[in-house]
Amino acid sequence: MRDQHFQELISRVAMYLDNELNESAEKELLREIKSNPAYIQVLSQEKSFRDFIKSKVHRRKPSPALIQSIKEKIRIAPA
Repeated sequence: MRDQHFQELISRVAMYLDNELNESAEKELLREIKSNPAYIQVLSQEKSFRDFIKSKVHRRKPSPALIQSIKEKIRIAPA
């Protein structure tokens, strides 16, 4: 039961950071986080992880051949 609650918290934190919560759900989550130091740490870790990904992980650009191949497949009308 505790694991299910924790997974739900992680899910709501992710939704909060993605701006997917409505105003009342956001306020409820922030109230819950402020009341529990462990929850504050969960939020902090998730923010840090996202910041790390944004700043340290670089995407490779697709090759021009791949882009052209995708464009050609889009142009082909389905039968």
